[in-house]
Amino acid sequence: MERSRWKTVILLLIWLMIAGGFIYWNQTVWQAGPDDIRNWLLSVGLWAPALYIVIYTLRPLLLFPASILSLAGGFAFGPLWGMIWTIVGATGSATVAFAVSRWFGRSLTGTYATEQSRWYRLQKGFEQRGFTYVLLMRLIPLFPYDLVSYAAGLSRIPLRTYLVATVIGIVPGTFAFNFLGASFATGDWRSIAIAAVVFIAAILVPLLLKNRFEKGERQ
Repeated sequence: MERSRWKTVILLLIWLMIAGGFIYWNQTVWQAGPDDIRNWLLSVGLWAPALYIVIYTLRPLLLFPASILSLAGGFAFGPLWGMIWTIVGATGSATVAFAVSRWFGRSLTGTYATEQSRWYRLQKGFEQRGFTYVLLMRLIPLFPYDLVSYAAGLSRIPLRTYLVATVIGIVPGTFAFNFLGASFATGDWRSIAIAAVVFIAAILVPLLLKNRFEKGERQ
């Protein structure tokens, strides 16, 4: 193995150890939920939005669930500003994961996977139908957010195309999560019920695109 690849492997191992340690600490000690994060954010006053964006941006490096942070954003800042700050943070986190994958992943793999593999078809899909591919994957909740970012980074899709599709694609889900989180702050069962309907709709509507997406992928 080349010396540069050894360095990459060592850095990846260090990152996995740090991320694993954080996950263990969070599950055994902190056990943070949306309400805990909301209280912590609001305790810093005017710096809360900036802190939230920074945390969301760095979230992929610690493998922290995006859904919990999105709920916390709505809980802390309300449906409007929570959605705005979450979109900014989610775009930042998508950029970080994309950059990490493109820098480390391509140096490790060097070339694409074999033409028979699903990973190869996924990469080619990003390159040939980049905007549509990323947009649908962001809309359809079956695809993990960070996995799409890492997979796109290994392809040759332009960063600009990837980011524009990401921003557009995350709006419905972001609104749903933040609206649901904001409804918890009011405690009104009617607000929670409406938020639950919006949340379910934001999940079910993109699922209607699933069959069409899979048919296109097989072509």
